[in-house]
Amino acid sequence: MKILVDEHIPLMTVQALRLLGHDVHDIRGTPAQGMQDATLWGMAQRDERLLITTDKGFTQYRAVPHHGMLVIRLRRPNRERIHQRIMQAMPQFSVEEWPGLLVVMRDVAQSTWRAREDPWA
Repeated sequence: MKILVDEHIPLMTVQALRLLGHDVHDIRGTPAQGMQDATLWGMAQRDERLLITTDKGFTQYRAVPHHGMLVIRLRRPNRERIHQRIMQAMPQFSVEEWPGLLVVMRDVAQSTWRAREDPWA
């Protein structure tokens, strides 16, 4: 699976996802680090990548076509806890299920949301 992670996703998570065979683009340490959310969103969509982030602002895109979003929202985030929640979420959905899916992982709960293909149905 093609994945884009923002700079707040731990390096150990990037490495673990790569070991699982995922194509992970990490913007940490690149000119893209710190870019505006809209630009990062555009990059994820252009490259057809699942976006993994800690920024809840991306949930505003949940109703538009996308390649999947995993948002980590913890009260006291640290590398270990972010890593744990990502590694719990990823195997729950197949590569085919992620497009159009928003998953928000909180401390002990998770939410999923999928836009209906036909909003008038």
